[in-house]
Amino acid sequence: MKIQILIPVYNDFQSLSKLLDDINSTISNSDKNFSVIIINDASTDKEEITISDKDKISSIKIINMKTNNGHARGIAAGLKYIFENEVFDYVIPMDGDGEDRPEEILKFIELLKHEPNKPIVGERIKRSEGIIFKISYIIHKLITFIFTGHSIKFGNFTCLPKSTVEKMINEKATWSSFSGSLTKLEKNRSTIPSIRGSRYFGPSKMSFYNLIKHSLSIIAVFKTNVIIRSILFFLIYLFLIYENLSYITMIPLLAVLALVISVLAISKRENISELNDSLSNIKNIDEIKLN
Repeated sequence: MKIQILIPVYNDFQSLSKLLDDINSTISNSDKNFSVIIINDASTDKEEITISDKDKISSIKIINMKTNNGHARGIAAGLKYIFENEVFDYVIPMDGDGEDRPEEILKFIELLKHEPNKPIVGERIKRSEGIIFKISYIIHKLITFIFTGHSIKFGNFTCLPKSTVEKMINEKATWSSFSGSLTKLEKNRSTIPSIRGSRYFGPSKMSFYNLIKHSLSIIAVFKTNVIIRSILFFLIYLFLIYENLSYITMIPLLAVLALVISVLAISKRENISELNDSLSNIKNIDEIKLN
């Protein structure tokens, strides 16, 4: 069994170095073949990866991109590169900062024994962020469920069979939202419980603005559902308050209208042509010598 671990990174090579050591330690007793593909998303810091232990990782390639396209698009380009250029059975995308815990890779591998043909997602059961982020995340999940009908409790940390990778790189939504695209394409998924780890070094790079954009990108994958449910909300709400129309009672309508406009705007990020052309953004490919 050949497994490719896909890691996007931007100016966080210290964390990446520790992650690679931890991955190597985690898989030390596994009989599976593991390789690592790193998407260097046009980092401005000098690339410096130091690895203490590397005996269990078969190969490590660094795909250096010309321009920064962001986390989701880095993963999309990585999936396309792996599908077109590597021999593999599964791909495990994961963050490079320690928030996706390497020890949970073994949970993916164990579940593959029983359900080898399904994508497996790491469903968050516990998070390590502060209270404000946790509240924001709960609101995001609630809004997503109300307006799309989907409860999405996972991020990039998944285990994808080759058939799913092929679907993902042929779906325009993958260019904008990994978890939204996977939810759209694969209704029959397996799950493992996943605890969000703490960053190895430095503060989180997820700003509040990026969190909102990330949330809207997921919702936008199901924009048809959003429009239908918003129209139903407008009709029912107006029927209930038509005798009490005021600036105050109009606030929920304006909020939903703002959501629909934002979703339609951000859905323009979905672009199959850019996904198909994503490998033209590769500047060069380095391979770390492991022997």
